[in-house]
Amino acid sequence: MFVKSIKTSKKKLIGLLCIVLAVVCLGIWALSANRGMQAMSSQNSSSSKAGAITFKGATNEERLDFLGHFGWQVESDPAEIVEFVIPAEFNDTYQNYNAIQKKQGLDLEKFKGKTAKRYSYTVTNYPNVKEGVRANLVVYKDKIIAGDICSLELDGFMHGFSPDTIS
Repeated sequence: MFVKSIKTSKKKLIGLLCIVLAVVCLGIWALSANRGMQAMSSQNSSSSKAGAITFKGATNEERLDFLGHFGWQVESDPAEIVEFVIPAEFNDTYQNYNAIQKKQGLDLEKFKGKTAKRYSYTVTNYPNVKEGVRANLVVYKDKIIAGDICSLELDGFMHGFSPDTIS
């Protein structure tokens, strides 16, 4: 039987332990990052197969598809396109509007002070209303960040995209 002893200083031992610990941490991080990417990949492929809603809004086709996911039929061209600045401070009107957004999983808070575009489409299949209903999509950097379905009447209505929110 052979026995070999190694004599080393504490500095070298601590340095070696730090290197080993760093390699172990890096390996764990790489494995977890790989698993996360695989999970996202499988989630994206399964959600695209199921017809998941995408919030892409760069093209007219993407905006029409978005509204179609909620069952809205609209005229193919926007009735109005307006570029505007989302206020840095929300008044009561914007707070109420953002409450509608939060109910549908969106939030304008992080877009305060940003310039966005509002695309308004004429809705052609709103229940029991033949005309005067618009679908508004707020787009920032080619992504739909907010929107609503509303009446153009003076005492009209406004709600989120889902027909389930019609009162």
